[in-house]
Amino acid sequence: MRLWKKVLLGLIATLALLVVLFVVCIGPWPTYGSGFEESSYFKTDLAAIDRNVQLNKFTANPGHLQAGWAICLMNPEPGLPMAGYGARHNIKEYLYGDKPTMLATGVHDDLHVKALALGDGNDTTVIVGADILLVPPNVAEAVRAEVAKQTPLTANNILFSASHTHDSVGAWGPGLAAFVTGGKYDPKVVSFLTAAFTEAIVKAYKNMGPAKLAHGAFNAEQFIHNRARKAPVDSRLNYLVVEKEDGKRCMLLRYSAHPTTVGHHFLQYTAEYPGFLQSALEKALPNTMVEYMGGSLGSSGPNAPNGPSDIDRAQAMGEELAKLVMTNVNPANLKWQSNVEIAAIGVPLELPPFQLRVTQKLRLSPLLPKLLGVPHEAWMQSVRVGDLMFVGLPGDFSGEISADWAAWAASKGYDLWSSSFCTAYVGYISPDKYYYQADATKEYETGLMSWTGPHQEAFFTALMRRMFEDLTKPAAG
Repeated sequence: MRLWKKVLLGLIATLALLVVLFVVCIGPWPTYGSGFEESSYFKTDLAAIDRNVQLNKFTANPGHLQAGWAICLMNPEPGLPMAGYGARHNIKEYLYGDKPTMLATGVHDDLHVKALALGDGNDTTVIVGADILLVPPNVAEAVRAEVAKQTPLTANNILFSASHTHDSVGAWGPGLAAFVTGGKYDPKVVSFLTAAFTEAIVKAYKNMGPAKLAHGAFNAEQFIHNRARKAPVDSRLNYLVVEKEDGKRCMLLRYSAHPTTVGHHFLQYTAEYPGFLQSALEKALPNTMVEYMGGSLGSSGPNAPNGPSDIDRAQAMGEELAKLVMTNVNPANLKWQSNVEIAAIGVPLELPPFQLRVTQKLRLSPLLPKLLGVPHEAWMQSVRVGDLMFVGLPGDFSGEISADWAAWAASKGYDLWSSSFCTAYVGYISPDKYYYQADATKEYETGLMSWTGPHQEAFFTALMRRMFEDLTKPAAG
């Protein structure tokens, strides 16, 4: 064979190999359709839930409530990347090692991690709230390991939540996805966060003593809107008040407006409106720690009051929400409970195949996340505190779905709080009815950030209901 033919065949073979590798690793691939009930991943998840609930000891006569809480300052050093806005991070830094241009210059207002421990004499749970964009999986794993060295608590007992401020510390995760969100990875940030989370959890657990609790909600619709479409949101501001025998109190709040009042040009750490809400209440309520957990933030934008700057508007929103809490939560009128069942389920999930669509019929390769360092993994948690149910989801969970879940649970006599960013991130979890709309792939939440396929609402709803059913089965006397 002549040389030019060998060269030509070599070029054709190389080109064919490159095309195959491109399709296998990048795509496009055909999209997959609805249906998950008979899948192996769904059956595995249900089995894990049913197995995990057996770690709890249920009784028809729970013991007297035990509670403890703690707070740990979490102010990072200046000069680190901030998490929340991709515009702060130059992709050339990730690819070529260019110098970063937008790093934190200091602390505007304090960041904290707070923990509330609750027990019934048999089982204990700790609800953690932090002024951070999300709780990264590597941080959660490290915290669980450290806490287990100092307490009997396991991963099943700890519910992590984040306020989702877009102006806290970044650099907590390796890989391209974590870089785009939070800047270049720095292991010392993981150590710093692990220490703060661990301190709050362990102190809360060791501070437990006899207590009582009450919970409820009121509508705060004036400070939230659906930023994706003309549709409802979860506008409830939920509260849980825990009081110990010495009169000291912990107030846990949940709200679903995105803390995005402050834009990406602001380069000081701030807890945003959730931080100002907490600090305003702590100033007004003596002997009270106020903890905050972000709710169902998907498609839920803030309606902040007018002000001379973004940070002023965030402060005004927090303070106005604090006034609403003071108006609507009167301890003298609360329905206190002293004997409540405490139980929890926390499981790693197997997920549907990765599906980031480029058109309605074509998606990127499911191998691409691994190549780019986008973990396609999840953790889901549910905690029962008497007739109050917490559900932690591994992504930006839609307020539209959350409102439906709350109504379903209320019909069964339970107050259900769903929260986003529970130690993992699988993109936006949006209502199924929007998935196949003509412009769905062009929208941010149902297109670029929708990673779990056409049945994400039904999939997570089925898992939530299995957790709910397992945690609320009648106990033996």
